[in-house]
Amino acid sequence: MATIKDSVHDHIAVEGVAADLLDTPAVQRLRRLRQLGTVGLVYPSANHTRFEHSLGVYHLADAALSELGIAGARAERLRAAAILHDVGHTPFSHNIESLVARRTGRMHDEVDDLLDDGGIARALALHDIDPDAVADLIAGEGEFGQLISGELDVDRMDYLVRDAHHTGVPYGTIDAGRLIRELRFVDGRLVLAEGNVQTAESLLVARSLMNPVVYNHHVARISKATLRRASERLLETGETTAAELRRMDDAGLLVALRECPETAAFARRLDTRSLYKRAIWAELRDVPDDLLDADHGVLREREREIADRAGIGPDAVILDVPDRPRMSESTSRVVVNGEIRALESQSTLVTALRRASHEQWRLGVYAPEGKTEAVGRAAEATLGLDLDALVVDVRKGVNATLDEF
Repeated sequence: MATIKDSVHDHIAVEGVAADLLDTPAVQRLRRLRQLGTVGLVYPSANHTRFEHSLGVYHLADAALSELGIAGARAERLRAAAILHDVGHTPFSHNIESLVARRTGRMHDEVDDLLDDGGIARALALHDIDPDAVADLIAGEGEFGQLISGELDVDRMDYLVRDAHHTGVPYGTIDAGRLIRELRFVDGRLVLAEGNVQTAESLLVARSLMNPVVYNHHVARISKATLRRASERLLETGETTAAELRRMDDAGLLVALRECPETAAFARRLDTRSLYKRAIWAELRDVPDDLLDADHGVLREREREIADRAGIGPDAVILDVPDRPRMSESTSRVVVNGEIRALESQSTLVTALRRASHEQWRLGVYAPEGKTEAVGRAAEATLGLDLDALVVDVRKGVNATLDEF
């Protein structure tokens, strides 16, 4: 057994299969992946890693298993899934995941290929654990996969608190202890026991407050888009493959970007925080549906059209269209008057926060400083936008109150 001092959960005791997995190369690689990718360019103390987050998820999963009375081989499989749930992450966490997934067909939670050989396979075999069963749990499949990946999963419970702690932002606070104690399996579904509507709301509120302040801060968005563009160019040069890129760590990717002539300028911008600026920062209501639903190829073509119209090189324009806002926590299940109900049917806050998420959503077009006005006007015309202002941070005249819902 190993006891590890953690900045969030204090001392974490790691034993059994988790202890054997801890020192495998695949898990140790997580020490070199920042949990929040480029958010450190906004919050300098946001340097925590996927490794410490994985320890936190293991710790909370272990506590949940005790509360739920799950023991034996089933519990060991879940502990293995908890410590391994992030081994499929690309460098800089989610920042380039979609880029790699387009070329490999694998998202970060599709890890069956990573568990079948090497140190992980040996550690699992030592404890007579089927790698495919662990991979299924990591993907959130089956009844018990909900603990690892679902609306009430221990992954979410750890990263909200950990991200808030390391950024210094006081918005990710949740009562993880109560959440763990109140978890129940009812008819194969993971729910919160009677009297916990507010407990479920706390997850929703924490995530909703962290989104605009941390995860979707405009500098985080710009740096993330810059990293994606640089990584895509690196793959286009043939200097590396998507499969190789998937297994790099943060430092390895930055070195590759610096050493490749076609990507060195992007790497320099990231290294010196000399980032593009916002030429367009547009609200959801102003963006046509066909642009929201456009695939990657179409968006790249729009970038080239914007650059041509503005009279600048194609590398000087980055179009950043996030997914439509969604709120998976709103479907968390709670027991009310003896019945299992979705949180959204019981909480006024869900409607209010869903509206807030739509109002906080922004389409971004980024360009070098000094080119933003020309690029913004070109983008407005090219994308079919009709904007009162090219950059809108806060919507004026929002006077909604909870009694409207």
